[in-house]
Amino acid sequence: MSRLTLMLTGIAVVLFAVSALAGTAPLSLADCLSALAGQGGDAARVIVWEIRLPRAAAAFGVGVALGLAGAALQGLLQNPLAEPGVLGVSAFAALGAVIAIFFGLAGVSGLVVPLAAILGAGLATLVLVAATLRGASSVTLLLIGIGLSSFAGALVSLAMNLAPNPYSLADLVNWMMGSVANRSWADIVLAAPAWGIGTALVLLAGPGLRALSLGEDTAISLGADIRRTRLLVIGGTSLLAGASVATAGAIGFVGIVAPHLVRPFVRHDPQRLLVPSALLAGVILLAADILIRVLPFQQELKLGVAAALVGGPVFIWIAARLGRASA
Repeated sequence: MSRLTLMLTGIAVVLFAVSALAGTAPLSLADCLSALAGQGGDAARVIVWEIRLPRAAAAFGVGVALGLAGAALQGLLQNPLAEPGVLGVSAFAALGAVIAIFFGLAGVSGLVVPLAAILGAGLATLVLVAATLRGASSVTLLLIGIGLSSFAGALVSLAMNLAPNPYSLADLVNWMMGSVANRSWADIVLAAPAWGIGTALVLLAGPGLRALSLGEDTAISLGADIRRTRLLVIGGTSLLAGASVATAGAIGFVGIVAPHLVRPFVRHDPQRLLVPSALLAGVILLAADILIRVLPFQQELKLGVAAALVGGPVFIWIAARLGRASA
């Protein structure tokens, strides 16, 4: 395990401890420590174990998944501006959730919306896997992803336009803003299998991504199975992004920013980039969620909005820097 990985892991542990303290309920440090140890009052234990820690776990898990997916896609597409939404999987996951909310299925069970998001991601994945099996290049996959994102975005806008009542529209808007507020351990358990399988697939693609960094022709001459690498990355990132959207709604930019910040520390090695990028993205979202909990706003800022406010300027800076480097 590298020093960078150890450092990021340590920061994540500290932020989890801080997350137990952050919130509007007036809990002292002693109350939080007692609650973490399973002691103290019932109210403190409920606040820490059933409200704050599940929320922290959701923020960290979503960040890890998006950071890992972003690093893998950047290696596959050889584009440092690629991120989980670039293949249309996140957009279709959001579309699945929006359809469930639009038709009032969210009231049937709290699991309907997350499951609909995962099914939406699965539909986009089938299209991408079919294209890969037919020999589509990385550029073709990128173009297909842009088309899928545009189509899903249009359908989401249509659903908002045709929302039957203001309450449905408010639910749709809240979902698209992205948030981990009110998440429970059940939400984490639902997303965990997809996150776990997606992580395994992406890590298996690591050697292929390292070979691809030398160029596709060189990678093939070295014996790398490019089609297998594409399938592993597409399948893995689809599961990661789909489960993340199912858990937190639309969260952007962290999948671009984290790999870019880590890349110089791993000597631009796509395989070594994966784990630190995942941890850094998890740390970023966990820190952002703690920050929005303590900001003195009358209404809590949405996590997706906070990520966009910070990530948007950083994305512009990255794009401008890449433009200067290629000039």
